[in-house]
Amino acid sequence: MLKLLGGLKEFIKRRPVTVDGTVFRVHVTFTTVVLLACSIMVTATQYVGNPIQCIVEGLPTRPVNTYCWITSTFTMPDAFRREQGVSVAHPGVGPEHGGGPAKYYTYYQWVCFALFFQAMMCYFPKWLWDMQEGGLMSTLVMGLHFGLGAEQERENQKKILVHYMLTHIKKHTWYAAKYWTCEFMCLANIVVQIYFMNRFFDGEFITYGLRVIGMSSEHQDDRVDPMVYIFPRVTKCTFHKFGPSGTVEKHDSLCLLPLNIVNEKTYIFIWFWYVMLLLALVLMVGHRILIMYNLKARKNALRYRHYRLITDDVAKAVTNKVSVGDWWVLYMLGKNLDPIIYREVVREIAKKAGN
Repeated sequence: MLKLLGGLKEFIKRRPVTVDGTVFRVHVTFTTVVLLACSIMVTATQYVGNPIQCIVEGLPTRPVNTYCWITSTFTMPDAFRREQGVSVAHPGVGPEHGGGPAKYYTYYQWVCFALFFQAMMCYFPKWLWDMQEGGLMSTLVMGLHFGLGAEQERENQKKILVHYMLTHIKKHTWYAAKYWTCEFMCLANIVVQIYFMNRFFDGEFITYGLRVIGMSSEHQDDRVDPMVYIFPRVTKCTFHKFGPSGTVEKHDSLCLLPLNIVNEKTYIFIWFWYVMLLLALVLMVGHRILIMYNLKARKNALRYRHYRLITDDVAKAVTNKVSVGDWWVLYMLGKNLDPIIYREVVREIAKKAGN
Protein backbone atom coordinates (compact mmCIF):
# COMPACT_ATOMS: atom_id res chain seq x y z
CA MET A 1 0.00 0.00 0.00
CA LEU A 2 2.79 2.43 0.92
CA LYS A 3 4.55 1.72 -2.37
CA LEU A 4 1.35 2.45 -4.29
CA LEU A 5 0.72 5.71 -2.42
CA GLY A 6 4.39 6.71 -2.60
CA GLY A 7 4.08 7.35 -6.33
CA LEU A 8 1.61 10.17 -5.66
CA LYS A 9 4.33 12.40 -4.19
CA GLU A 10 5.25 13.44 -7.74
CA PHE A 11 1.96 15.34 -7.91
CA ILE A 12 2.76 17.55 -4.92
CA LYS A 13 6.35 18.48 -5.74
CA ARG A 14 6.77 22.22 -5.52
CA ARG A 15 7.72 23.91 -8.77
CA PRO A 16 10.67 26.30 -8.82
CA VAL A 17 8.38 28.92 -10.44
CA THR A 18 4.81 29.53 -9.27
CA VAL A 19 2.31 30.02 -12.10
CA ASP A 20 -0.98 29.72 -10.20
CA GLY A 21 -2.78 30.74 -7.02
CA THR A 22 -2.88 28.86 -3.71
CA VAL A 23 -6.54 27.81 -3.86
CA PHE A 24 -6.14 26.70 -7.48
CA ARG A 25 -3.08 24.65 -6.52
CA VAL A 26 -4.89 23.03 -3.58
CA HIS A 27 -7.73 22.03 -5.90
CA VAL A 28 -5.65 20.61 -8.74
CA THR A 29 -2.86 18.97 -6.74
CA PHE A 30 -3.86 18.18 -3.15
CA THR A 31 -7.46 17.23 -3.98
CA THR A 32 -6.28 15.09 -6.90
CA VAL A 33 -3.78 13.29 -4.65
CA VAL A 34 -6.42 12.73 -1.94
CA LEU A 35 -8.92 11.26 -4.42
CA LEU A 36 -6.29 9.04 -6.07
CA ALA A 37 -5.13 7.82 -2.65
CA CYS A 38 -8.73 7.00 -1.68
CA SER A 39 -9.25 5.19 -4.99
CA ILE A 40 -6.09 3.13 -4.46
CA MET A 41 -7.08 2.21 -0.89
CA VAL A 42 -10.60 1.20 -1.94
CA THR A 43 -9.24 -0.78 -4.89
CA ALA A 44 -6.67 -2.56 -2.74
CA THR A 45 -9.31 -3.41 -0.14
CA GLN A 46 -11.70 -4.55 -2.84
CA TYR A 47 -9.34 -6.83 -4.74
CA VAL A 48 -6.85 -7.94 -2.09
CA GLY A 49 -9.42 -8.76 0.58
CA ASN A 50 -12.94 -10.12 0.17
CA PRO A 51 -15.35 -7.19 -0.33
CA ILE A 52 -18.44 -9.25 0.52
CA GLN A 53 -19.17 -12.30 2.69
CA CYS A 54 -22.66 -13.80 2.52
CA ILE A 55 -24.17 -16.29 4.95
CA VAL A 56 -26.72 -18.69 3.44
CA GLU A 57 -27.66 -22.19 4.48
CA GLY A 58 -27.57 -25.11 2.07
CA LEU A 59 -25.69 -23.31 -0.72
CA PRO A 60 -22.01 -22.93 -1.55
CA THR A 61 -20.77 -19.56 -0.28
CA ARG A 62 -18.62 -18.56 -3.23
CA PRO A 63 -21.33 -18.43 -5.94
CA VAL A 64 -23.66 -16.54 -3.59
CA ASN A 65 -20.91 -14.01 -2.79
CA THR A 66 -20.25 -13.44 -6.47
CA TYR A 67 -23.94 -13.15 -7.34
CA CYS A 68 -24.72 -10.67 -4.56
CA TRP A 69 -21.62 -8.59 -5.38
CA ILE A 70 -22.31 -8.20 -9.10
CA THR A 71 -26.08 -7.65 -8.72
CA SER A 72 -27.02 -5.78 -5.54
CA THR A 73 -27.84 -6.12 -1.88
CA PHE A 74 -30.55 -4.30 0.04
CA THR A 75 -31.75 -3.15 3.45
CA MET A 76 -35.16 -2.28 4.86
CA PRO A 77 -35.20 1.45 5.77
CA ASP A 78 -37.68 1.01 8.65
CA ALA A 79 -35.38 -1.58 10.25
CA PHE A 80 -32.71 1.05 11.00
CA ARG A 81 -34.81 2.44 13.87
CA ARG A 82 -35.60 -0.90 15.50
CA GLU A 83 -33.66 -2.25 18.43
CA GLN A 84 -30.70 -4.30 17.26
CA GLY A 85 -30.62 -7.86 18.61
CA VAL A 86 -34.29 -7.70 19.62
CA SER A 87 -36.45 -6.65 16.66
CA VAL A 88 -33.77 -6.86 13.98
CA ALA A 89 -30.52 -8.76 13.58
CA HIS A 90 -28.56 -5.69 12.41
CA PRO A 91 -29.42 -2.07 11.51
CA GLY A 92 -31.43 -2.21 8.29
CA VAL A 93 -31.75 -5.98 8.27
CA GLY A 94 -35.38 -6.94 8.88
CA PRO A 95 -38.36 -8.74 7.31
CA GLU A 96 -39.12 -7.78 3.71
CA HIS A 97 -42.90 -7.68 4.09
CA GLY A 98 -44.78 -4.94 5.89
CA GLY A 99 -41.78 -2.64 6.24
CA GLY A 100 -42.06 -0.58 3.08
CA PRO A 101 -39.90 -0.78 -0.07
CA ALA A 102 -36.36 -2.08 0.22
CA LYS A 103 -33.34 0.19 -0.36
CA TYR A 104 -30.96 -1.36 -2.89
CA TYR A 105 -27.22 -0.71 -3.01
CA THR A 106 -25.62 -1.06 -6.42
CA TYR A 107 -22.83 1.51 -6.27
CA TYR A 108 -20.17 -0.02 -4.04
CA GLN A 109 -18.30 -1.89 -6.80
CA TRP A 110 -18.06 1.40 -8.73
CA VAL A 111 -16.64 3.54 -5.92
CA CYS A 112 -12.98 3.06 -6.89
CA PHE A 113 -13.71 4.06 -10.50
CA ALA A 114 -15.80 7.05 -9.41
CA LEU A 115 -12.97 8.32 -7.18
CA PHE A 116 -10.44 7.96 -10.00
CA PHE A 117 -12.72 9.84 -12.40
CA GLN A 118 -13.20 12.60 -9.81
CA ALA A 119 -9.41 12.89 -9.45
CA MET A 120 -9.01 13.31 -13.21
CA MET A 121 -11.70 16.00 -13.24
CA CYS A 122 -9.83 17.89 -10.51
CA TYR A 123 -6.53 17.59 -12.38
CA PHE A 124 -7.95 18.73 -15.74
CA PRO A 125 -7.76 22.52 -15.05
CA LYS A 126 -4.07 22.17 -14.17
CA TRP A 127 -3.37 20.18 -17.35
CA LEU A 128 -5.21 22.80 -19.39
CA TRP A 129 -3.42 25.73 -17.72
CA ASP A 130 0.01 24.12 -18.21
CA MET A 131 -0.81 23.81 -21.89
CA GLN A 132 -1.96 27.43 -22.13
CA GLU A 133 0.64 29.12 -19.91
CA GLY A 134 3.44 28.27 -22.29
CA GLY A 135 6.27 28.81 -19.79
CA LEU A 136 5.89 32.62 -19.79
CA MET A 137 6.46 33.02 -16.05
CA SER A 138 9.58 30.83 -16.06
CA THR A 139 10.96 32.86 -18.95
CA LEU A 140 10.35 36.17 -17.15
CA VAL A 141 11.81 35.04 -13.83
CA MET A 142 15.15 33.95 -15.38
CA GLY A 143 16.60 32.92 -12.03
CA LEU A 144 15.72 36.20 -10.32
CA HIS A 145 13.83 34.35 -7.57
CA PHE A 146 17.23 34.12 -5.85
CA GLY A 147 18.94 37.28 -4.65
CA LEU A 148 22.35 35.64 -4.89
CA GLY A 149 24.62 35.69 -7.91
CA ALA A 150 26.75 38.14 -9.86
CA GLU A 151 25.43 41.68 -9.46
CA GLN A 152 26.00 42.61 -13.10
CA GLU A 153 24.14 39.53 -14.29
CA ARG A 154 21.18 40.33 -12.02
CA GLU A 155 21.09 43.90 -13.31
CA ASN A 156 21.08 42.71 -16.91
CA GLN A 157 18.26 40.22 -16.24
CA LYS A 158 16.28 42.88 -14.40
CA LYS A 159 16.64 45.31 -17.32
CA ILE A 160 15.46 42.61 -19.74
CA LEU A 161 12.41 41.95 -17.54
CA VAL A 162 11.54 45.66 -17.25
CA HIS A 163 12.04 46.15 -20.97
CA TYR A 164 9.74 43.23 -21.75
CA MET A 165 6.99 44.55 -19.47
CA LEU A 166 7.23 48.07 -20.91
CA THR A 167 7.15 46.89 -24.52
CA HIS A 168 4.26 44.49 -23.91
CA ILE A 169 1.93 46.82 -22.02
CA LYS A 170 -1.72 45.77 -22.41
CA LYS A 171 -0.76 42.53 -24.15
CA HIS A 172 -1.32 40.10 -21.28
CA THR A 173 -5.10 40.30 -20.97
CA TRP A 174 -5.61 36.99 -22.73
CA TYR A 175 -2.96 35.36 -20.49
CA ALA A 176 -4.86 36.41 -17.36
CA ALA A 177 -8.24 35.54 -18.89
CA LYS A 178 -7.12 31.98 -19.66
CA TYR A 179 -5.89 31.46 -16.11
CA TRP A 180 -9.02 32.89 -14.52
CA THR A 181 -11.09 30.65 -16.79
CA CYS A 182 -9.20 27.65 -15.39
CA GLU A 183 -9.91 28.87 -11.85
CA PHE A 184 -13.60 29.20 -12.65
CA MET A 185 -13.48 25.64 -14.03
CA CYS A 186 -12.31 24.50 -10.58
CA LEU A 187 -15.41 25.99 -8.98
CA ALA A 188 -17.67 24.49 -11.67
CA ASN A 189 -15.93 21.13 -11.23
CA ILE A 190 -16.62 20.97 -7.49
CA VAL A 191 -20.27 21.95 -7.95
CA VAL A 192 -20.72 19.32 -10.69
CA GLN A 193 -18.97 16.65 -8.62
CA ILE A 194 -21.17 17.32 -5.58
CA TYR A 195 -24.26 17.08 -7.80
CA PHE A 196 -23.23 13.78 -9.37
CA MET A 197 -22.08 12.28 -6.06
CA ASN A 198 -25.51 13.10 -4.71
CA ARG A 199 -27.06 11.29 -7.69
CA PHE A 200 -24.59 8.44 -7.26
CA PHE A 201 -25.75 7.89 -3.68
CA ASP A 202 -29.48 8.31 -4.43
CA GLY A 203 -29.74 11.84 -3.03
CA GLU A 204 -27.97 11.07 0.26
CA PHE A 205 -24.62 12.84 -0.20
CA ILE A 206 -25.51 16.55 0.13
CA THR A 207 -26.78 16.17 3.70
CA TYR A 208 -24.35 13.38 4.62
CA GLY A 209 -21.93 15.43 6.74
CA LEU A 210 -24.70 17.44 8.39
CA ARG A 211 -26.43 14.25 9.50
CA VAL A 212 -23.17 12.87 10.89
CA ILE A 213 -22.73 16.07 12.93
CA GLY A 214 -26.38 16.09 14.00
CA MET A 215 -26.21 12.47 15.15
CA SER A 216 -24.06 13.47 18.15
CA SER A 217 -26.91 15.59 19.59
CA GLU A 218 -29.50 12.80 19.37
CA HIS A 219 -30.36 10.37 22.16
CA GLN A 220 -28.51 7.07 21.96
CA ASP A 221 -31.75 5.09 21.52
CA ASP A 222 -33.02 7.34 18.71
CA ARG A 223 -29.87 7.54 16.65
CA VAL A 224 -29.71 6.33 13.07
CA ASP A 225 -26.09 6.37 11.97
CA PRO A 226 -26.09 8.04 8.51
CA MET A 227 -22.82 6.29 7.66
CA VAL A 228 -24.45 2.90 8.25
CA TYR A 229 -27.55 4.00 6.34
CA ILE A 230 -25.58 5.03 3.22
CA PHE A 231 -22.76 2.49 3.60
CA PRO A 232 -24.35 -0.47 5.43
CA ARG A 233 -21.98 -3.03 6.88
CA VAL A 234 -24.61 -5.80 6.90
CA THR A 235 -27.22 -6.18 4.14
CA LYS A 236 -29.54 -8.79 2.68
CA CYS A 237 -29.45 -10.54 -0.66
CA THR A 238 -32.03 -12.79 -2.32
CA PHE A 239 -30.68 -15.75 -4.32
CA HIS A 240 -32.96 -17.87 -6.52
CA LYS A 241 -32.20 -21.40 -7.76
CA PHE A 242 -34.06 -24.37 -9.11
CA GLY A 243 -34.96 -27.11 -6.64
CA PRO A 244 -34.95 -30.89 -7.29
CA SER A 245 -38.46 -30.77 -8.76
CA GLY A 246 -37.76 -27.81 -11.01
CA THR A 247 -39.49 -25.22 -8.83
CA VAL A 248 -37.77 -21.93 -8.07
CA GLU A 249 -36.39 -21.78 -4.56
CA LYS A 250 -35.77 -18.46 -2.79
CA HIS A 251 -32.80 -18.19 -0.43
CA ASP A 252 -32.40 -15.18 1.84
CA SER A 253 -28.79 -14.48 2.74
CA LEU A 254 -27.10 -12.11 5.16
CA CYS A 255 -24.13 -10.29 3.61
CA LEU A 256 -21.22 -8.56 5.35
CA LEU A 257 -19.66 -5.64 3.45
CA PRO A 258 -16.28 -4.86 5.06
CA LEU A 259 -15.44 -2.58 2.11
CA ASN A 260 -18.06 -0.10 3.33
CA ILE A 261 -15.98 0.55 6.46
CA VAL A 262 -13.43 2.17 4.12
CA ASN A 263 -16.08 3.81 1.95
CA GLU A 264 -17.88 5.55 4.81
CA LYS A 265 -14.67 7.11 6.19
CA THR A 266 -13.56 8.08 2.69
CA TYR A 267 -16.72 9.94 1.83
CA ILE A 268 -17.18 11.70 5.16
CA PHE A 269 -13.69 13.16 4.67
CA ILE A 270 -14.54 14.07 1.05
CA TRP A 271 -17.77 15.76 2.18
CA PHE A 272 -16.05 18.05 4.67
CA TRP A 273 -13.13 18.70 2.33
CA TYR A 274 -15.42 19.61 -0.57
CA VAL A 275 -17.44 22.00 1.61
CA MET A 276 -14.26 23.84 2.66
CA LEU A 277 -12.92 23.79 -0.89
CA LEU A 278 -16.21 25.05 -2.31
CA LEU A 279 -16.18 27.98 0.12
CA ALA A 280 -12.55 28.81 -0.73
CA LEU A 281 -13.26 28.64 -4.48
CA VAL A 282 -16.31 30.90 -4.18
CA LEU A 283 -14.23 33.48 -2.30
CA MET A 284 -11.42 33.14 -4.84
CA VAL A 285 -13.71 33.65 -7.84
CA GLY A 286 -15.35 36.59 -6.07
CA HIS A 287 -11.92 38.13 -5.49
CA ARG A 288 -10.97 37.63 -9.15
CA ILE A 289 -14.17 39.35 -10.31
CA LEU A 290 -13.44 42.23 -7.92
CA ILE A 291 -9.90 42.81 -9.18
CA MET A 292 -11.06 42.63 -12.79
CA TYR A 293 -13.31 45.66 -12.40
CA ASN A 294 -11.90 47.58 -9.44
CA LEU A 295 -8.62 49.53 -9.62
CA LYS A 296 -8.50 50.08 -5.87
CA ALA A 297 -8.83 46.35 -5.22
CA ARG A 298 -5.89 45.67 -7.54
CA LYS A 299 -3.78 48.35 -5.85
CA ASN A 300 -4.59 46.96 -2.38
CA ALA A 301 -3.84 43.40 -3.47
CA LEU A 302 -0.43 44.47 -4.76
CA ARG A 303 0.32 46.35 -1.54
CA TYR A 304 -1.00 43.63 0.73
CA ARG A 305 1.38 41.05 -0.65
CA HIS A 306 4.43 43.34 -0.50
CA TYR A 307 3.40 45.85 2.15
CA ARG A 308 6.89 46.76 3.32
CA LEU A 309 8.45 46.98 -0.13
CA ILE A 310 5.92 48.77 -2.33
CA THR A 311 4.57 52.15 -1.28
CA ASP A 312 1.00 53.16 -1.85
CA ASP A 313 2.04 55.70 -4.52
CA VAL A 314 4.01 53.12 -6.51
CA ALA A 315 1.21 50.53 -6.29
CA LYS A 316 -1.34 53.13 -7.41
CA ALA A 317 0.85 54.32 -10.31
CA VAL A 318 1.43 50.80 -11.59
CA THR A 319 -2.23 49.84 -11.30
CA ASN A 320 -3.37 52.94 -13.19
CA LYS A 321 -0.83 52.59 -16.01
CA VAL A 322 -1.11 48.90 -16.88
CA SER A 323 -4.01 46.69 -17.96
CA VAL A 324 -5.56 44.06 -15.71
CA GLY A 325 -3.60 41.37 -17.58
CA ASP A 326 -0.29 43.19 -17.07
CA TRP A 327 -1.19 43.70 -13.42
CA TRP A 328 -1.79 39.97 -13.01
CA VAL A 329 1.61 39.14 -14.52
CA LEU A 330 3.25 41.61 -12.11
CA TYR A 331 1.28 40.12 -9.22
CA MET A 332 2.46 36.61 -10.09
CA LEU A 333 6.04 37.82 -10.52
CA GLY A 334 5.82 38.97 -6.91
CA LYS A 335 5.44 35.31 -5.89
CA ASN A 336 8.61 34.35 -7.70
CA LEU A 337 11.13 37.19 -7.71
CA ASP A 338 13.48 38.08 -4.90
CA PRO A 339 11.65 40.80 -2.87
CA ILE A 340 14.34 43.47 -3.35
CA ILE A 341 14.56 42.81 -7.09
CA TYR A 342 10.78 42.83 -7.35
CA ARG A 343 10.59 46.22 -5.63
CA GLU A 344 13.05 47.67 -8.12
CA VAL A 345 11.18 46.18 -11.09
CA VAL A 346 7.84 47.59 -9.95
CA ARG A 347 9.36 51.02 -9.34
CA GLU A 348 10.89 51.08 -12.80
CA ILE A 349 7.62 50.10 -14.45
CA ALA A 350 5.68 52.67 -12.38
CA LYS A 351 8.15 55.37 -13.45
CA LYS A 352 8.46 54.54 -17.15
CA ALA A 353 5.09 53.03 -18.13
CA GLY A 354 2.92 55.33 -20.19
CA ASN A 355 5.77 57.75 -20.96
